[in-house]
Amino acid sequence: MAIRDVLKMGDPRLLALSAPVDEFGTPELTDLLTDMRDTMRHLNGAGLAAPQIGVGLRVVIFGFEENPRYPEADPVPFTVLINPRLTPLSEALEDGWEGCLSVPGMRGLVPRYRELRYTGFDAAGNPIDRSVKDFHARVVQHEVDHLDGILYPRRIRDLTQFGFNEALFPGEDLADD
Repeated sequence: MAIRDVLKMGDPRLLALSAPVDEFGTPELTDLLTDMRDTMRHLNGAGLAAPQIGVGLRVVIFGFEENPRYPEADPVPFTVLINPRLTPLSEALEDGWEGCLSVPGMRGLVPRYRELRYTGFDAAGNPIDRSVKDFHARVVQHEVDHLDGILYPRRIRDLTQFGFNEALFPGEDLADD
């Protein structure tokens, strides 16, 4: 369909609480998901939340085989996740570097649950229930935060571990976030 503009940090729409999806399998939902997928892939994103393109619905997508922005990450299966719920499977947190298409050119060290279960629905309204860990768990948490108006810099504990890619990782060619 279309590659959409991604809202940048500072846009108040990124701070809003998203509304649940009430109807599945609609042409509007199909078009939204197509635009999200096209936008995410065009920008080499690991995931994208509907609020990032100005749509205040509880819809996220994520997944990739390889990603130049996260070259060390294991593949994550492409997933459409609507009305998600996250349940940590342990209290163990793990720090990891994150970037965001809404915070371009920057990274921060963010604590996230290492293992979690996520539930929700696919585009047709079929239930999804997965238990995941490591980068897959990190991506899901990052994207679902967008649905609650939270950008990753709010999760950083030590702001000395937040900055521009070229300053934090000199000489590394990280694709622009």
